[in-house]
Amino acid sequence: MMKAVALFSGGLDSVLAIKLILEQGIEVIAVNFVTPFFSVQNREKLKKIAIDLGVELETVDIKDEYLEVLKSPRYGYGKNFNPCVDCRMLMFKEAEKLLNSKKASFIISGEVLGQRPMSQRKNVFGLMEKTSNLKGLILRPLSAKLLPLTIPEKENWINKEKLLDICGRSRKIQIDLARKWNLENYFSTAGGCLLTEVVFSRRMKDLLKYQEFCWDSINLLKIGRHFRLSSQAKLVVGRDEQENNLLIKSAKKDRVCFEPIEVKGPIGIGEGDFDDSLISLAAQIIARYCDQKQGAMKINHRLFAKREQIEVEAIDDNQIEKFRI
Repeated sequence: MMKAVALFSGGLDSVLAIKLILEQGIEVIAVNFVTPFFSVQNREKLKKIAIDLGVELETVDIKDEYLEVLKSPRYGYGKNFNPCVDCRMLMFKEAEKLLNSKKASFIISGEVLGQRPMSQRKNVFGLMEKTSNLKGLILRPLSAKLLPLTIPEKENWINKEKLLDICGRSRKIQIDLARKWNLENYFSTAGGCLLTEVVFSRRMKDLLKYQEFCWDSINLLKIGRHFRLSSQAKLVVGRDEQENNLLIKSAKKDRVCFEPIEVKGPIGIGEGDFDDSLISLAAQIIARYCDQKQGAMKINHRLFAKREQIEVEAIDDNQIEKFRI
């Protein structure tokens, strides 16, 4: 039986692309790529989606390769910090390895022409093939009738008349197809890549400018309120109990940990070099988010085994915005 490798997010477009190929009697191996920016949070649901479709699921961690792409994408960033073209190219490069190891004949993708302004354009699709070893081997079933013929179509591995001509951002056709095939198990289009979000992207740009680009620091960007105190120091302040617990777990030996005493308030984690003035500033910011709104508050801070206490008043709201990332 002929095989295809499918880029698989678990979203509706990737599910429909796979379904269209399965309907033609072709076996599909679904590959899901993992990075901290768009990895699937509910892996059990992803497995269930694959089982419902009747396809083999492969999970590939590309976080290290992705980090190199993120530092300097050849084709630039999108509206925020999203290197969509380079990201997609990396996925196809990794899918090509499975093409060989699984003895599959071609790759399919749920991309829809015109759905994404940066990466889902006809010239970009051509660029992806031109810069890879996959010329003619990437089939996009949802928009195939609007794109140049691929090898699977030319060689009649599939019936091209059963492929689609979807274009644009509307998902009405996809939703109608899902109803027709009784497909109810797929991820919502909400959410997606963190690098397309304004606040997270702002934090990423700050990290790239001032700090070492490493996964520990990147993962810290996902939680809390972030403040740039100086070119050498940043403070992250928890917003709730769950984030406070996560920040406590992230307290490494080279990070300063701040904790209010005698009053309820957030945990703070400092990254970088903190002198006495920056410790005082950080404590004032943490005091701003404590239950007590006025008067002096005691804030513990520790680095390595050294623990000290400082008494401060909360920073003024107008002042705090100067430091917020």
